[in-house]
Parts: sequence; C-alpha cells; structure tokens
Amino acid sequence: MATGFADLLRARHAVRLLTGTLVGRLPNATAALGVVLLTRAQGGDFALAGALSAVYGLANAAGQPLLGRAVDRLGQPRVMLPAAVLSAAGMALFALSGPRPLPLAYAAMLVAGFFTPPLEGGLRALWPSVLKREDRIHAAYALDAAAQEVMFTVGPLLVTLLVAVFSEAAALLWIAAVGVAGALSVVSSPPSRAWRTQPRTPDWLGPLRSPGLRALVGSFFFVGLALGSIAVAAVAYADGHGGGMVSSWVLSGIGAGALAGGVAYGARQWGGVPERRLRLLVAGLAAGYLPLVLVPGVALMTGLAVLAGLFLAPSLACAFVVVDRHAPVGTVTEAFSWIVTTFGVGAAVGTAVAGPAAQYGGAAAAFAVAGGGGVVALAVLLASGRYLTPAEPATGTENDRIAVVEPGLRATHQA
Repeated sequence: MATGFADLLRARHAVRLLTGTLVGRLPNATAALGVVLLTRAQGGDFALAGALSAVYGLANAAGQPLLGRAVDRLGQPRVMLPAAVLSAAGMALFALSGPRPLPLAYAAMLVAGFFTPPLEGGLRALWPSVLKREDRIHAAYALDAAAQEVMFTVGPLLVTLLVAVFSEAAALLWIAAVGVAGALSVVSSPPSRAWRTQPRTPDWLGPLRSPGLRALVGSFFFVGLALGSIAVAAVAYADGHGGGMVSSWVLSGIGAGALAGGVAYGARQWGGVPERRLRLLVAGLAAGYLPLVLVPGVALMTGLAVLAGLFLAPSLACAFVVVDRHAPVGTVTEAFSWIVTTFGVGAAVGTAVAGPAAQYGGAAAAFAVAGGGGVVALAVLLASGRYLTPAEPATGTENDRIAVVEPGLRATHQA
C-alpha cells in the first residue's frame, strides 16, 4: 500500500489539497492545549480553562454542519475562506485579551469555534473528483486519517515551542495566521473552485435522516469526549510530573500512535463489511484509553499514550467509509461535517468534565473520563448494529443501491 499511497499523492492537486487541509486545521488541532496554557498562564484555573475550551468546541460543533450545508449549496471558496478569516480573528482577540474580562473571552471563543471552516469534510468531498476511482478514494481516507495525525503530533510540540520562545499569546496568533494560509491554499485550487455536489432532496434534517448516520454520530460523540478530555488530563498530569514539555509528550504520543495505526491500517485492502470492522476498531480504541488512568512515570506514560492512539486513525478512516455508504445524495460535505460536529460536541463535553475532574480528582480522574468515553462509544455501536447494516444488494433498484453505497462518488467536478 506504500506504492498505493505514492500513487495517490501523484494525482494532480492531491498533495496541495491534503497539505492545505492539514495546515488549515492546525488551529483546531491545537486550540484545546493553547487555550488551557494561556488561561493557566494568566491566573485561571483548570475549571475556567475547561469551560473556555468547551465554548470553543460547542461553537465549532454548531458551525460545522451549518457551514458544510452552505458549502454544498454555494461551493467551497465562497464559504470556507471568509469563515477562516473570522475564526482567526476570534482566536486573535482571545490571545490579546486573555481570559479576562470573561464575556469578551467567551465571545472570542464563540467566534473562533463557530467559524472554523469545514476543511476536513470538504477534502473528503473533493477526493472523488480528484482520484476518480472508488478504491483510490477509500485508500485516501486512510491516508487522510493517518496524515492528519501529523498535525496532532506536531501541533502540541509546536505550541509548546512557541510558548517557550515567545509567549502563549504569540503561539495562538501565529497558529491562527497559519490556519488562514492553509484554507486559502485549498479554496484557491482548481478542484475546490470547480467542485459542485449533486442536487439534494429538500429536508431540514439533511444527512441525519439516515438512521445509520445518526447511529455513527451517537458513537463518535463519545470518541470525541474521550479525545477532548485528554488535553486537560495531560496538562494535569504534567503539573504533577515536572511540567514543561510533559503534557506535549503525552499528547504527541497519542498522535504518533494514531499516525502509526493509520499507516498500518492503510497498508492492506480490507474485505468484509466496514460497519462490522468499525466495531472492532472502536473496541481497540476503548481498550487503549483505559490504562491511562494508571498515570505511571513519564516514560511509561508516553508509551501508554502511543498505544492509546493506535486505533484512532483506523477508526476514523473506517468511519469515513461508513459515512460514504449511508449519507443521502447531495449531502456529502454536511454528512462529513456532522462527524466533525460529533467530535466537537464530545470534545467540548470532555474538556468541561475533565476540568473539574482534574481539579478535584487529579490526572487519574481526568484520564478516567477518556476511558469511559471509549467504552460508551463501543456500547453505542453495538446497540445500534441494525441501523448500521446497509441495504442488501438484492433489494431496491440499481440507482437506490448506488445512493446507499456510493453517495460520495456522486459529487461532480464541473468547470
């Protein structure tokens, strides 16, 4: 599959789109840590840091499907670039004002989160027009999930380095500016400017009228909760183990594990039904988070963090395929954005819960939030199995079957 990945990257515009999306998502990947560090540096406690991060996450969750629906209707450049500028302005306001006065800080987090452009869903909507073949598209999902973990690996280290060299505020300002540059690179590309989706059936629920997609959203809420709680838990762990770069080692360990897992997952072609495979992957994800509550020494904790991340990218890559199989026609960007929204809401709840947990129960209690989230995510998938079983090929018309199995391939590339 290494050859397959190289083949994908040789496709025209593929490297630019992938790189631009990763860079454009850097503010979102580092917001939780950056907000916690700035709040703590200016005298705020973990509860306040968790609350501010939660506002950012909830606003992000509300904005993603709305912006995704706007992209499906208006195209990518007309929505994503203005949104990226507004999001960066909100983060810059928070960087300059800090956590006081509180109303201004909350307003800044609201704007920064809500207007985060749906680059992640937009990239997955572009892959069919860039790569053309279904087998390439499914491999691209694995590459996409693995590559974005580079940002989650490098991002915390970059934030910590910028804080050490400059300040917490400068780190947020620099990353916000880089995010706008990444979004600009994507929306100025020919595939983004030319992309149009299929006409959609009018329905205010959009892709959520699919019961399979609703089940997936329910499960990945708790995956987001687990992931969101870890940023706060890592800072709490670092406070008891020497501070400095310790929180970044833990967070980057999870990112490195996810990168390795994503590459390994993409190293072969998978047979069978992806919905069943997703349950196994989420089971591995849950099992990886549970040992973090042991909070051992830094070296062992970093190793446990790597193991905890191994199933993250494979779970996401498989989830992308499942979304593609269940999203109604004409809702491709919005459907992918709902998964991002699920993560946003879950991560916001995770940070909000992990803040008080760290304050009163220490790092072990905060990491227990992550372990519990993984277990409940698996339970939701198991309980909703009948909704995540696609229609059998023998039922319905050929067009009906295409609508169920390959909605992502219905996006068109129009000049």
